[in-house]
Amino acid sequence: MSTFRPAPTTRLLEGITYSRPAGKDLLLDLYLPGTGEQPYPVVIWLHGGGWFTGDRTLAPDLALHAGSMQCAIASIEYRLSGTDAFPAQLEDVHQAVRFLRDEAGRFGLDPQRIGLWGASAGGHLAALAALTAEHPVYRNEHPEAEAARVQAVAVSYPPVDLAAIVAQAAGRQRGWEQTPEGRFLGHDPATPLGAELARQANPLSWVTGSAPAFQISHGTGDLLVGPDHSVQLHQALLQADADSELYLLDGFKHGFLNPPGRLDVQLASVMDDGRLQAEEPVAAIHYASGLPGDGAAHTFGFARVHEFFKHRLSTLPTKAKLL
Repeated sequence: MSTFRPAPTTRLLEGITYSRPAGKDLLLDLYLPGTGEQPYPVVIWLHGGGWFTGDRTLAPDLALHAGSMQCAIASIEYRLSGTDAFPAQLEDVHQAVRFLRDEAGRFGLDPQRIGLWGASAGGHLAALAALTAEHPVYRNEHPEAEAARVQAVAVSYPPVDLAAIVAQAAGRQRGWEQTPEGRFLGHDPATPLGAELARQANPLSWVTGSAPAFQISHGTGDLLVGPDHSVQLHQALLQADADSELYLLDGFKHGFLNPPGRLDVQLASVMDDGRLQAEEPVAAIHYASGLPGDGAAHTFGFARVHEFFKHRLSTLPTKAKLL
């Protein structure tokens, strides 16, 4: 059972418009802690749902977590794949970071201490947004991405190699358009255009040593997105000399950050919604160095996420990270 309790003075500012692509309002809800000193660091929550469902209310108890971390949390909506294919969702996340940085003074936020936190499809977007904003090639192609840089990223069960997931589905006689990943890309990854979109949507394509600090968590029993996706991301970050830690939760399935009764997808048999909240701290193997023998018995829970953001957003980023 979680030991955390919501701070009674946490304030919620609902329905703030942060972007208007094609005239459509995209909204965020901002949770402001009642303790700690302004300006607050801010963490942006990105919901799951396979990029085609879910909304900014599909989240753990953000009022509780904002109070515990003494950190503002912004839960955003982004365009879904039913109406807009990639890269619309990436553009929305970058715009949310820019909005909160530009409007930091209005809300009492620190524009130099921004993190991303996401699960499943939201974890994919968090990783991709953080890495593309830091990548020199992407910044040259999209100069506005520099203002979308973040200092810390926590992701849970993120799909990383979308082309591989679609290929696995094809092996089970499912067409690319029947998969969430295919609908997100808008094209078959087996075609040249689809393959290039899949490359651009793969966080591994953008990993460099200038990446922000990552915390990655994944269940070893996840049948929707295998833990190999998080292992690949963690290893790529370490190989680039970036900062990453990985927790593999023993036997956990998909969706464990979700509140109980709120599923990413209607597949209850492969979901663990509400489990982390009910059972934390839970058994996990922790990987940090990538050296032989790495991997020690540990525990994972929301407390680990809190510790990560408190530490990584406690000071201003180094000059090297800002260049």
